[in-house]
This record gives sequence, structure tokens and C-alpha cells, in this order.
Amino acid sequence: MLAVGVMIWLGSEFMFFSGLFAAFFTIRANAKVWPPPGTHLDTYQALVFTFVLLASSPTFQIAVWAQEKGNFKKAKTWIVISFLLGAGFLANQAYEWKTLPFRPSTNAYGSLFYVMSGLHGLHVLLGLVAMIALMGRLAGSRGDPGETAVFQAVSYYWHFVDIVWIGLFSALFLLS
Repeated sequence: MLAVGVMIWLGSEFMFFSGLFAAFFTIRANAKVWPPPGTHLDTYQALVFTFVLLASSPTFQIAVWAQEKGNFKKAKTWIVISFLLGAGFLANQAYEWKTLPFRPSTNAYGSLFYVMSGLHGLHVLLGLVAMIALMGRLAGSRGDPGETAVFQAVSYYWHFVDIVWIGLFSALFLLS
């Protein structure tokens, strides 16, 4: 039941982000110059941290597989690694926001950039909180009957967050 609920919720999240992409491409298509002058982004730094975030998906999946096999120590280790990778991505995003030469009020691109990357960052943060909760579930010496379903549900969410970032990175950094 949990997996079905998570899939339905992720479907709604997909529609939410689809709306953001639709707004982005509609505004982009109607702009004379895109992105507007003064909206320089460090694409190479963003690419490095894209790989950091994407690396957290397989590490998290390894944690899920370890939990399914009852190897809680290994699961904890891989969750911590995934958490650190996700936190590193989020820290880079905070640094990027602080150092960008434009703000949300600068122009339409700035608004879209901050809204889209900010909402994704919020989703990353929620994933990190979920990882902390999973660590709490692993605190005991034995698992509980619903533990595997929870791990799998969080993994669906985390993989979704990574996939959404591929689209956001492409739109905000590569296609702009």
C-alpha cells in the first residue's frame, strides 16, 4: 500500500514540476534574448555537483538492498554516504544562490531559476530529513515488519529527486 501511495504522490510531484517546466519554456520561447544579459551561471561547478547528487542514487539503492538483506550496519553506512552527497549538493546550491549576479526580482529568468532550483532544493532537504528518519529506524538491533517498505518508498522519492534535477540542470544551465 505504501508503494502505491508514494507512486501516486510522485505522480502529483511530476505534474507540479511539469508545470514549472511549462512556464520556463513558455517564457523562454517568448523572450527576445534568453537568458537576459547579466545572468551568468557557473555551468562547470553545477555539472560537478550534478554528478555528486546523481552519485547519491546508487549509494542509496545499495543501502536499501543492504536493509532488505538485514545488513543494518552496511545500510547505515550507505545512507550516511548518500546523505553527505545530498547535503554537499544542497550546500553548493546555497553557495550558488549567494554568489549569483542576479536575484529573483532581476528578470524572468532569475525568477524561474530561483523558484525551480529552490523548490528542487526543498525536495532534496526533505529527502535528507527522510534519510535521518531511516537512520532512526535502524537504531535498534532488529528491524520492524514495515521497515523495508519505508526504505523502498524513500528510495523512490530520492531517485525521483535526482531525475528531476537532470531536467532542471538541462533547462537552467544547458538550454539557457
